[in-house]
Amino acid sequence: MMASSTPSSIEHTMLAASEQLQVPSNITKFKIGLCQLSVTSEKNQNLACARNLIKAAVERGARLVVLPEMWTCPYSNDYFAKFAEDFENEDASPTFFMLSEAACSHGITIVAGSVPESCDGQLYNTSCVFGPDGKLKAKHRKIHLFDIEIPGDITFKESDFFAAGDKPTIVDTDVGRIGIGICHDIRFPELAALYRAKGARIICYPGAFNISTGELLWEVMQRASCL
Repeated sequence: MMASSTPSSIEHTMLAASEQLQVPSNITKFKIGLCQLSVTSEKNQNLACARNLIKAAVERGARLVVLPEMWTCPYSNDYFAKFAEDFENEDASPTFFMLSEAACSHGITIVAGSVPESCDGQLYNTSCVFGPDGKLKAKHRKIHLFDIEIPGDITFKESDFFAAGDKPTIVDTDVGRIGIGICHDIRFPELAALYRAKGARIICYPGAFNISTGELLWEVMQRASCL
């Protein structure tokens, strides 16, 4: 059985979104670097690994680099609060500093997967987007939290420790307009439909699906969201 925790206001929020965004008209083809890393319980090691992967992607011609979901810490309730950072306090966020520096020094756009964010006493599963100037362009908090119970296999409730985001995220970048989701957000086609209606050229869903459901769902959900 699979369920999700979804804010009651999200459908209204999606329908009400009406930002007038500017899409670069001179972008045709470009390379995207998808970085995959083995996450450890040492945050600094994860940051260094991600920084090296970003550099390697740029050396191969990537203009847009995407990191995975929860790449700064193991996907476990034992680590989320300990590894969480407040992105409103940039000087105290080593993750923010590294991503900003990497985007600026390489002149690229980074969709920074997701990391645990601490804000006003809540934890969020949050993806940040940085532009070539190193500035934070957008922040997406995972809307559809992943609660699952498969008897004899796995029980996991993301809603036990994360608060859900309540806003879709569309951002104009140097490679075009991008819609952002995180992992289980892909399960809900309304979000992708909204992004398409708003002119998104790319939809990024950084994910960390488990083996029990990932093999069954991930590829078919990608196809469904592209229809």
